[in-house]
Amino acid sequence: MCDSFRALFWAASSGDMRSDYMLPKKANPSPGGAPLSLVDLCVQKAIDNVRYIGNVGELDSLLLERILPHCTVEQLMHIENCTEGRDLSCVTNNLWKTFYAKAFGIEHTEVVIERMRKQNCSFSWRLLYQAKLKYQDDVKNKSVERLTELYKEADAKKQSRQIKICSKAPPSFKRRGFSGGFGSSYNVSNVKSNIMKKVKVDFLNSAEARNRAAMKKVSVQRKPSLASDAV
Repeated sequence: MCDSFRALFWAASSGDMRSDYMLPKKANPSPGGAPLSLVDLCVQKAIDNVRYIGNVGELDSLLLERILPHCTVEQLMHIENCTEGRDLSCVTNNLWKTFYAKAFGIEHTEVVIERMRKQNCSFSWRLLYQAKLKYQDDVKNKSVERLTELYKEADAKKQSRQIKICSKAPPSFKRRGFSGGFGSSYNVSNVKSNIMKKVKVDFLNSAEARNRAAMKKVSVQRKPSLASDAV
């Protein structure tokens, strides 16, 4: 707060001015019709300019109780940090409790109160507010890091499962023969369908086909023998 405000508050609250000093009725009267006192006027002016208030070490606690409830979290934090040589917790502690309940819920606030009661201890609500914020930030950062890791793992698995395109052409089966039993080779190049090729090869490799081939071979071997006997 500027020096003029501080001096005016000090004069108005110290009794240096007459207690019955009042402003004219035409000058900003109160809702009840009575004119505002100098203290009320200063308080209203301070509330309107609360964002500019800094060090309030010299102000009376009763005045602070009327002004500080109009602060935001950032403004109240700024005032406490700027105030030198004075602890404002007697005025601001309940305000920080209100901020805590708004930020984290009434139920959680009641849980904190019950824990302090059971442990027979008391902590500043400003410190509790700051500690809770830090805890939430840590949890949020860890969650983001974990999600990032999971995304990278999923992306790596996706990349490993992708089909790789092979530039090498598959071998041609047009001029290829299929080996049958007994070391013989069967030419199935005249069969266009791969399925029919496989069926033909399976038949040629079957026991029936092998028996026929063996009987045919024996028959061919016996013909020269019979011809020599006839001579």
